[in-house]
Amino acid sequence: MSLTSILSAEAIENAVKDCQAPDSFCYKKFFKLCGLSSKMPQEVKDVFQILDEDNSGFIEESELKFFLQRFVPGARTLSEAETKTLISAADDDSDGRIGAEEFLTMVQS
Repeated sequence: MSLTSILSAEAIENAVKDCQAPDSFCYKKFFKLCGLSSKMPQEVKDVFQILDEDNSGFIEESELKFFLQRFVPGARTLSEAETKTLISAADDDSDGRIGAEEFLTMVQS
């Protein structure tokens, strides 16, 4: 499964282009622009599985740094501040990582 089987390539490209400047990543705007926030829960969980590179059932800080590159190879890495903002937005149980349910809640908020 690939991200483009769930989201349109054009929408993904537009979302990544919108946050190319350093420290300009806003997860709410990104999820809206790429179309993820309007997807069904199972589709959001499918995207989570793709982003969970090591298949641990969680997206850790090390994976989040390369979040944009999972959507478009060659995109910039997220800054430490952007990564921490993304984790704190979703990490409801304060374990320092994002689980599938936490990701779904963040995307749909």
